[in-house]
Amino acid sequence: MFDIGMTEMLVVGVVALIVVGPKDLPVMFRRVGQFVGKAKGMAREFSSAMNDAADQSGMREVSSGLSKSLKAASNPIGTAMDGVKDAASSLTKVEPDSETGKLSAKRAEDVARIQAGTARAAAERKAREAAEALAKADELDASLQAKLAQKKADS
Repeated sequence: MFDIGMTEMLVVGVVALIVVGPKDLPVMFRRVGQFVGKAKGMAREFSSAMNDAADQSGMREVSSGLSKSLKAASNPIGTAMDGVKDAASSLTKVEPDSETGKLSAKRAEDVARIQAGTARAAAERKAREAAEALAKADELDASLQAKLAQKKADS
């Protein structure tokens, strides 16, 4: 809104410190903040009142209809694709009591069963690999102990 940089704000702050004084400066900033807050509140209230008036008079529907027609005129392919998306989304809504709904539920159950089997197989594979790693570590430890015992016996 305002094009005020940090240097300008610093200059304003120094001038305010000199003119108002350090004792009254926090009080002045508090009052300025309260004034700005009241101004923002009034602007927000005015904006909401204008939006309410537009809703009551039906201007919002007219403007949304106008924006849809402008969109259709400027981008006919995009509008056609929106229609296709709407039609496709209505096709994905299936009643659970229909044959399609029953088939969809069966497929979802099969997918869950397959995912559970895959997870079980992965867990079994990891357990098997862990057991093999432990066996190999025990074997290496035993061979190391045997070499140490043989070294002690040789010396």
